[in-house]
Amino acid sequence: MLLENKVVVVTGGSRGIGRAIALASAREGADVAINYWGDNDRSYGKASAVESIVGEIEALGRRAIAVEGNVAERDTGIELIARTVDAFGHVDVLSSNAGICPFHAFLDMPASVYETTVAVNLNGAFYVTQAAANQMKTQGTGGAIVATSSISALVGGGMQTHYTPTKAGVHSLMQSCAIALGPYGIRCNSVMPGTIATDLNADDLSDTDKRAYMEQRIPLGRLGEPDDVAQCVVFLASDRARYVTGASLLVDGGLFVNLQ
Repeated sequence: MLLENKVVVVTGGSRGIGRAIALASAREGADVAINYWGDNDRSYGKASAVESIVGEIEALGRRAIAVEGNVAERDTGIELIARTVDAFGHVDVLSSNAGICPFHAFLDMPASVYETTVAVNLNGAFYVTQAAANQMKTQGTGGAIVATSSISALVGGGMQTHYTPTKAGVHSLMQSCAIALGPYGIRCNSVMPGTIATDLNADDLSDTDKRAYMEQRIPLGRLGEPDDVAQCVVFLASDRARYVTGASLLVDGGLFVNLQ
């Protein structure tokens, strides 16, 4: 139980990588607070995605709460941490995971697409990290913050000119926070997923030729699954990574290093 009796906060936790992180944390003994935004569909039978994930965590014998809010708004992070403390008494781990990637060409990109992407991906990570770090400092027992960056922090993308800078920013944010928060025993790291099959890129990967092309570029021969990322987040959040801070971990099946 790598996270036994710890409290983990996951933003964007009802779907995709965030959902996998929430479940992996619960399996490792944590109680989980899930942030989500606008999840009103019924994609999981009669339950919405957030109702489903809360139920799955409780079925594992752990406690869970769900707090709705847009991380792009500063008060969301503050309320999320406050609600978590009210429910569980403390915060040990933050998985700053919420993000969007609306693919769009550069030259005619509306300002609203760019601004919304920056607001959610970068501003949201800053606000929730600040809120969690202040709580961890107050507790005086340290903590771990793991942000979901991306392989896109290291490479360009013609349809991602609004997205790649935010993920580079998240990576840089964790590096700087590692310095700023190290004196309080708070470790800050990031994971950099490669091509992971989630709702976020489902439309893009529905092109069978593009999917096959991506798979053949990955040395391990397959697209990533959300749990591939979640297991790495759990490791970085756990005491097994007690001397790891300011680091980034590529979780991409070897895609980045394959230049052939």
